[in-house]
Amino acid sequence: MQKIYNETGINDNYQKAKALYESFGVDTDSVLEEMKKVSISIHCWQGDDVGGFEVGSAGLVGGGILATGNHPGKARNGDELRQDLTKALSLIPGKHRVNLHAIYAETDGKFVERDEISIEHFDKWIAWAKDQGLGIDFNPTYFSHAMAESGFTLSSKDKRIRDFWIRHTHRCREIAAEIGRELGSPCVNNIWIPDGCKDLPVDRAGYRQILKESLDEIFDIKYDKKYLLDAVECKLFGIGSEAYVVGSHEFYMGYALTRDTLLCLDAGHFHPTEVISDKISSLLTYIDELLLHVSRGIRWDSDHVVILNDEVLAIAQEIKRCNAFNKVHFGLDFFDASINRIMAWVIGARASLKAILMALLEPTHLIKEAEDSGNLGKRLALMEEFKTLPFVAVWDKFCLDQGVAIGAQWIDDVERYEEEVLLKRK
Repeated sequence: MQKIYNETGINDNYQKAKALYESFGVDTDSVLEEMKKVSISIHCWQGDDVGGFEVGSAGLVGGGILATGNHPGKARNGDELRQDLTKALSLIPGKHRVNLHAIYAETDGKFVERDEISIEHFDKWIAWAKDQGLGIDFNPTYFSHAMAESGFTLSSKDKRIRDFWIRHTHRCREIAAEIGRELGSPCVNNIWIPDGCKDLPVDRAGYRQILKESLDEIFDIKYDKKYLLDAVECKLFGIGSEAYVVGSHEFYMGYALTRDTLLCLDAGHFHPTEVISDKISSLLTYIDELLLHVSRGIRWDSDHVVILNDEVLAIAQEIKRCNAFNKVHFGLDFFDASINRIMAWVIGARASLKAILMALLEPTHLIKEAEDSGNLGKRLALMEEFKTLPFVAVWDKFCLDQGVAIGAQWIDDVERYEEEVLLKRK
């Protein structure tokens, strides 16, 4: 792709945009400083289609999720996955985090059961994160395992199954706390279970009571929040759990409110016409912090690559309008095996950062003044006019200052990497 950007042109465009934003009371220099503090948690599982590195594992099986496609070059081990993440991160402005699932433990070719994993199995990830200046977040893995074949894990009525997953979660919290200690940044450990029924259950309450008791046993062990932040994640339905999911939004909202955990809202885990942007202000009225998994649902529960669409922008705007960027942990969660996986990461992360930048640049104070004065026509007019302010000039300046590709130039870089690295993987 032909290079059409130069530093002088970018700086000239930025100065013009800066003057225009200043006329609306927005200091773009301050916004760029705020953008340096924004940290998105990049999910590792996009790089290998949620396969993981368990010895003897057949890869992603069951659990209400499905990666589709067979684009060449997926990561086959930890070294390749870290190599690919390093490449993706080099094309994303800012300093970010990486989100791991427990199945990305590296056990030197030995079988280690999930209730026996320990921090040593993530030493390579920690060393890499230190070298890259990244934080790490974590997730227990409750799918793709014989103990999950019944469709139930922490809510199982079989005590043997339930106890296995409780032990697994204990191990994961230990690992997450140690990661937070090692990296000097709190590790968010997010619990999402696939538990549910394909068809109509009778004992909805019974499963939820068991899940509550399992979670209470798990969280009975306390960790310093300087190192570990616990989160619970809801879902409406999934593959194989179309009729009933134990961990519904209402269940986990109640649990988070009464147990002092973060509540995770995943943009792909609700009804197709239900959005998470509208929930943020309500929940922050009662909950200190939220975890967001930003995804793109299409027609039903799905995890398509994030793009700069209305909902992603609305999420960012709502966080800004609530003055809550210090209360919301922003992560990505999608897995598309039909396209270049590094492109997926970069598209999703850059789209999310663009939405956040657009929100920070919004002259919100002027819109609120119109609203507070009762001039609702002016409020709507300002919202429309501010949509076309020249945010792209500020975005290009941000990318320039961060030393990453401007505009579409990064695409050539990924295509070269595909030719030189990904297509050589068998």
